[in-house]
Amino acid sequence: QVQLVESGGGLVQPGGSLRLSCTVSGTLFSITRMGWYRQSPGKQRELVAALNSGGSTNYAASAKGRFTISRDNAKNTVYLQMNSLTPEDTAVYYCNIISGGYDYWGQGTQVIVFS
Repeated sequence: QVQLVESGGGLVQPGGSLRLSCTVSGTLFSITRMGWYRQSPGKQRELVAALNSGGSTNYAASAKGRFTISRDNAKNTVYLQMNSLTPEDTAVYYCNIISGGYDYWGQGTQVIVFS
């Protein structure tokens, strides 16, 4: 059984940084993409950053230059480093992995940027 567990969310002031972690347990085959999504109240869930199987990355326009997605295979963990945070980054952040034709999601971690 595959499980994704996010951590690292919290309260931060504008301009601050957070690093989100997504630890994966279970066996995954043929990972196509690992990504981070976010959802704010009243808004649709949106892709923030993705790390594709070939090593390329994709970022939402709002995340470019501020967020960095990475992985540590030894720790089975995907990270999202977020810098220069603004109140608009306030959301629940979800880890997502597409593997073997299946979509796996974590439970989400809350990020609140307040002034």
